[in-house]
Amino acid sequence: MRVALFTREYPPKVYGGAGVHVDYLSRELAREIEVEVHCWGPQHSDRGNLHVRGAEPWAEISTGTKGKFKGALEAFSLNLTQVKALQGIDVVHTHTWYVSMAGYLAKKLYGVPFVLTTHSLEPLRAWKAEQLGKGYAMSSWMERTAILDADAVIAVSQGTRADILKAYPGVDPGRIQVIYNGIDIAEYQKTPDTQALTDYGVDPAVPYVLFVGRITRQKGVTHLVDAIGYLPPETQVVLCAGAPDTPQIAAELRKKVEDARQHHPRIVWIEKMLAKKEAIQLYSNARLFCCPSVYEPFGIINLEAMACRAPVVASAVGGIKEVVVDGETGYLVPFDQDPVTSFPLHPETFARNLASRINQLLEDPEKCRRFGDAGRRRVEETFSWTAIAHQTIGLYQRLIEQRKARSSNQH
Repeated sequence: MRVALFTREYPPKVYGGAGVHVDYLSRELAREIEVEVHCWGPQHSDRGNLHVRGAEPWAEISTGTKGKFKGALEAFSLNLTQVKALQGIDVVHTHTWYVSMAGYLAKKLYGVPFVLTTHSLEPLRAWKAEQLGKGYAMSSWMERTAILDADAVIAVSQGTRADILKAYPGVDPGRIQVIYNGIDIAEYQKTPDTQALTDYGVDPAVPYVLFVGRITRQKGVTHLVDAIGYLPPETQVVLCAGAPDTPQIAAELRKKVEDARQHHPRIVWIEKMLAKKEAIQLYSNARLFCCPSVYEPFGIINLEAMACRAPVVASAVGGIKEVVVDGETGYLVPFDQDPVTSFPLHPETFARNLASRINQLLEDPEKCRRFGDAGRRRVEETFSWTAIAHQTIGLYQRLIEQRKARSSNQH
């Protein structure tokens, strides 16, 4: 069997959870089947069963288009490039709207089963209009067209499955299968190393609250910064926040951090996406990890923290509720959501409630240890990539057999 995985992100250009997912999934699948990864960027490699083929958007779009919708046009052009020369592929499998039309077109052109994994849903991310402008209408169309046509839709959580059926009621529920995200439990584990902390100005001797994620409305980092005002003034808070969606949201966060530092001087902002080794050190030595996302189909970042034995304080939204066990591996903080934007209807209350749970863990290192150990056990038992790859290959095999059966019946 040979599967073609389509993704925008692939190492070394990974900036979000979808890229992390495809990185590990492709390598685990390649232990058993041939895998051809089609991604963005000048990449070309062959390592055993894993073949990486990068491509670039059309030059006339990249250089000749102005406006926020440029990104959507680049994505569509790249989808066309990626499908023009597929050979010997048994299944196509796409990740995120950026490549969804490649799967849709490959199914039509080559007659192969089309699998689509939803890492997020455009109708539930209204703030994307701030990033993509009118291109948001195009990204939404690309996603909708593909998801309604896919032979199988993988939801990364039960919450995401419910979101799919709500956002796209035309999707046959029987075509949706829940397969969780995973994590490499050998790579992500607690380490005593603190060199990364020292390098970035974090005091290893002082307990700290950690955030890791992109600067985007979705990840809710501004709500965590608002919560800092309700923490003790000496609290050390480490924000590993980079890759802003827009200059505007970066400027907004910078202003909030500057204001918060007036009364809480121990805020360390690492304004970049960290190397994996650095992130593991920061997870491992944190008193707790905070994930204040307003929308999160799964939240792989919480798995990374739990694997490194960090207790988690997270928003009670989406797939996070299936990863973090409230009162066992951390705390879940609910809030009333705006039905259109997913933002908190009462942001100050949400910030206060985040701070309350953070304070409880800051004051109780023994509970932090218990939560951290329980989180590690949960990751080991439920979220290994080996199990996830086996489920995915099983889905591929069923789709191939179904297509063969239909073909035989037609003849």
